Amino acid sequence: MGATGFVGSHVTRKLVSRGDDVRVYVRETSNTVAIDDLGVERCYGDLRDVEALRAAMADRDVVYYCVVDTRFYLRDPAPLFATNVESLRHVLDVATQANLHRFVFCSTIGTIAIAEPDQSATEDMPFNWADKGGAYIESRCRAEDLVLRHARERGLPAVVLCVSNPYGPLDWQPNQGLMVQMAALGRSPVYVRGVSAEVVGIEDVADAFLLAAERGRVGERYIISESYMSQREILAIAASAVGARPPRFGVPLAAMYAFGGLLGLASRLLRRDLPMNIHGVRLSHIMTAADHGKATRELGWRPRPTAESIRAAARFYVEQAKSGRRLSSRLMR
Repeated sequence: MGATGFVGSHVTRKLVSRGDDVRVYVRETSNTVAIDDLGVERCYGDLRDVEALRAAMADRDVVYYCVVDTRFYLRDPAPLFATNVESLRHVLDVATQANLHRFVFCSTIGTIAIAEPDQSATEDMPFNWADKGGAYIESRCRAEDLVLRHARERGLPAVVLCVSNPYGPLDWQPNQGLMVQMAALGRSPVYVRGVSAEVVGIEDVADAFLLAAERGRVGERYIISESYMSQREILAIAASAVGARPPRFGVPLAAMYAFGGLLGLASRLLRRDLPMNIHGVRLSHIMTAADHGKATRELGWRPRPTAESIRAAARFYVEQAKSGRRLSSRLMR
């Protein structure tokens, strides 16, 4: 579920390459470019269609749930809770009756605690920044709690993966990858000073999902993140991979907060959603380093350096831009 998104499509791709019998659950209106080259069975429906959900999960061993609404900037957060929590509730109710071996849930590094400066956050640390994350983080925490409660109280064989910012190729609709795309195309002359985040390669994320289905302990969370990188380093790696000029000027973080505040104000005055606000700025840098040792010990997960995936992402974005230009040129002729 969520097979058309960045994480879900890579999980699907790994399963197909392994030879698994894969069924994807998508909406009739979904953009399926990320999986159109894969031989998978398709079931159609939405997350509130109980009968369609039952049909999709029938005779399956594992459900990989990769559906999420990431629009932290919404003026009205109701859609976040509708998708991330209430629709998930319908899925979980069906999944508890589906005789599954595992239900692997894609959560976020944003549900992990913020550690002290000299520490790395782990899965066992109590969540400690609920007042700073906004509606998006609240919806993700509630979703994770819902999954874990179904595991404790209703016997759902659920495993939760707290995935950090993923980078890599075949990112058809960049979200976290947007800044990398801009750097690869030479459109990002600046970086933000003081911004660092946990990062991971997308193929390593997909590997973690398959390992969690085989070895993950029911009711447990696993941090799926490889390293802690500054924005400057991420963008420089992307630019150098394709021969673009790396960002040269550092913008103060305070300036980004001012920008986010102005966009938030404009959003309210214009009564339209703009793609940044103060919560978005805060989410870009608030997280501390995290320890993925539990995933290594229990799942056997050994991620490659994320720099390799950032380079692959940059090459993908450049090739897509070239393909678009070639198509435009042919259409003009």
